[in-house]
Amino acid sequence: MTSRRQFLAGLAATTLSPIRSWASVGAPDFLAAGLFPDGSYRLAGLDAQGTILFSVPLPARGHAAAAHPFKAQAVAFARRPGTFAVVIDCGTGSPIAQLEAPKGRHFFGHGVFSADGMYFFVTENDYEAGEGIIGIWDAETFARLGEFPSGGVGPHDMRLMPDGNTLVIANGGIETHPETGRTKLNLPTMEPNLAYLTLSGTVQDQMSLSHRLHKNSIRHLAVRQDGLVGFAMQWQGSKAEHPPLLGLHRRGEDPRLLSAPEQDQSTLQGYAGSIAFSADGATIAITCPRGNALHRFDSAYGAFKDAFELQDVCGLGSGADGLIFTTGTGVFGELTNTDPVIQTRAKCQWDNHLIPIHSPA
Repeated sequence: MTSRRQFLAGLAATTLSPIRSWASVGAPDFLAAGLFPDGSYRLAGLDAQGTILFSVPLPARGHAAAAHPFKAQAVAFARRPGTFAVVIDCGTGSPIAQLEAPKGRHFFGHGVFSADGMYFFVTENDYEAGEGIIGIWDAETFARLGEFPSGGVGPHDMRLMPDGNTLVIANGGIETHPETGRTKLNLPTMEPNLAYLTLSGTVQDQMSLSHRLHKNSIRHLAVRQDGLVGFAMQWQGSKAEHPPLLGLHRRGEDPRLLSAPEQDQSTLQGYAGSIAFSADGATIAITCPRGNALHRFDSAYGAFKDAFELQDVCGLGSGADGLIFTTGTGVFGELTNTDPVIQTRAKCQWDNHLIPIHSPA
């Protein structure tokens, strides 16, 4: 496995060059973290068929990534409670900077760039205070500029709304501390929410689940172009219960919670891993790696469409003709209106997320 010292030595040796645009690079089409056969954790750039174009070693296990809106550049985030984020030139497949969480903080594995590409925002944990934080970083100098509260506890995923001025944050509600690893410290009192904040941290709206579902941690997000937010949840309550793991929300309205029929819902073990809208926005889907399942729903009416059995499926993103998924067995596949089609099977274990890169028109 690549050590932190080896990684930093390689980073120092990297020759910096001007970062090209996504259009000039042409690819990759997706980013994904994974565990490779040599024991190294890497962030890989993939084309539309799942071919690995490059893979960059990470200091430890990665989680998700954020793609710059214009430059062929991405930030790969450590899996919580990791403290690093690596900035990567996707034109050369080389790391160009490494960020470290401030003292007393760790990252949650997700972040997003501002629409103008000048800043990026990172979900963080102030673990002594038990408070969620959004860190603000300069996307040119990679300096930390400031922070503001996330509007809840345990912020995980975060997306930029279509207006370009609002962040929607999945505050999962779970308090953790690095001294106890990933142990959940406040399950009886957890209060997950969706928080809508301006880029300066002003709360514009919040959506909380009913008390009956207060143990349904809101974890991952997808946003449609008209502002409809999809959210995936992970149940922290009784294993005998099979609550909804997918919700839809529009600001100012109550959430709609969607479930599959009980015979399908009961196999998911209360865990949704990733979420995505199809490119046309008509379908929303979640992956459930513990249940080896991918579920699709109609996003207009919330109706359950179908379920597919896929071993250890988790990564999910929109493709040109449907949905693209990855699995912990190395599969990169496509799901359109028929059964899933395996495009490639890499010699690696893909991690939780698949990040589509949408070049501006």
